[in-house]
Amino acid sequence: MKPHDLITKRWSPVAFSDKKPAREIIEQLFEAARWAPSSYNAQPWKFIFAQRGEPAYDKLFGLLYEGNQTWAKTAPMLILSMAEQVPEGSTGVNRFASHDTGMATANLLLQASAMGMYAHMMGGYDTDKARQVLEIPDNYMLLAMIAVGYKGDPADLPADIAAREKNKRERHGIADFAFNGSFPKISR
Repeated sequence: MKPHDLITKRWSPVAFSDKKPAREIIEQLFEAARWAPSSYNAQPWKFIFAQRGEPAYDKLFGLLYEGNQTWAKTAPMLILSMAEQVPEGSTGVNRFASHDTGMATANLLLQASAMGMYAHMMGGYDTDKARQVLEIPDNYMLLAMIAVGYKGDPADLPADIAAREKNKRERHGIADFAFNGSFPKISR
């Protein structure tokens, strides 16, 4: 049995067209994120986003490491995902915050795929600089930077980066991560 096509056909390109998503499309992406499940319904996810041409886009883009800037410059929209660690009015840390934010992000990515768009998540950015430049309180764990847009032409990128578009998508086998009853004995 195969998972839904939205899941298996979703992928993370490095070439984006310069077509900006309409405001209604952006709202649909975040509406999908809004409906993610969360522990105690805390909904700890927060996103900062901007489209190319907006001052905030330059701030987000400037946080990316050089290797990601090489290709992400084609993305018309950037998003930074964050997880609120201690919910307002609480004194305890929500240890599920990053898990729940990951689910909200997955919803956003699948919604993008359903609308013929693509998203590429990145960990290669300066989190300390992001916290400072974007004035993010210490209570938030900075997670992924996400490039979002429509499929572009890899020929517009340097050849070594464009070659990544042809990489085969590979995934670990189920037996590598799903264990019935207990964690397997690992010999080292």
